[in-house]
Amino acid sequence: MDTTFRGAAKRLDDIDLPKLGHLIGVGEDELHAFIDVETRGSGFDAQGRPVILFERHKFYKYLPAEKRAKAVAAGLANAKAGGYGKESEQYPKLLKAIAIDRKAALYSCSWGLAQVMGFNHKLAGYDDVEDMVEAFMVDEENHLAAAVAFIKNCNLDGALRRHDWAGFAKGYNGANYKINAYDKKLAESFAKWSRIKDTPWSPTDPAPAPATPAPPAAPDPSPVPIHPPIVAPTPKQKTTIWQLIAAAFAAITSKWG
Repeated sequence: MDTTFRGAAKRLDDIDLPKLGHLIGVGEDELHAFIDVETRGSGFDAQGRPVILFERHKFYKYLPAEKRAKAVAAGLANAKAGGYGKESEQYPKLLKAIAIDRKAALYSCSWGLAQVMGFNHKLAGYDDVEDMVEAFMVDEENHLAAAVAFIKNCNLDGALRRHDWAGFAKGYNGANYKINAYDKKLAESFAKWSRIKDTPWSPTDPAPAPATPAPPAAPDPSPVPIHPPIVAPTPKQKTTIWQLIAAAFAAITSKWG
């Protein structure tokens, strides 16, 4: 895996919301509300990397016991939550944590648009955390698809379909959801998006055909070397002995004549 964590970093398209919402029986308005309230608003940072939050208490939990002392001494692990720091500090922390234990480090971050925890990769539809991270480097559609899979696998899709905002917020954020009024914020955002025309899409719409690769360009013809014309040599006349005698006699007579 590329530890620069930079990929194509493609943004979410409007059409992605109804397509992914259809998988759990909701429309784009429900997913818009989810994105507004439960996500970071953007899945990538200014450098094109998935947005992350490194959680030291999760690193402590998932580290093998023999590695904990080193991580604690480096300020990367703690039994208690906290010490999150600025956004600009997250990737430096992650890279230092990877040097101690790669898998535990990836498990201990929340990733992308919906901040899916690395240790939840199976609930998000990925067999391996590295597969999830690599997919998240590509585009925000993968971020939202993982969140939709998580919602379904945690049996929260029913609450979303019923617009049971309190039930959904409790399941997604925990029992303290009321502190941040997540349920009220979800209801308000859904009401806002319900007044906006949806993106035209139907499950029967054909999938876009893959782009046909252009045929390879014909190679330039090899230059044909230009040679001077081959001229057959003029055949030489064969000189006989009698021709030589006649020539000598002519030379003698001309001298004395």
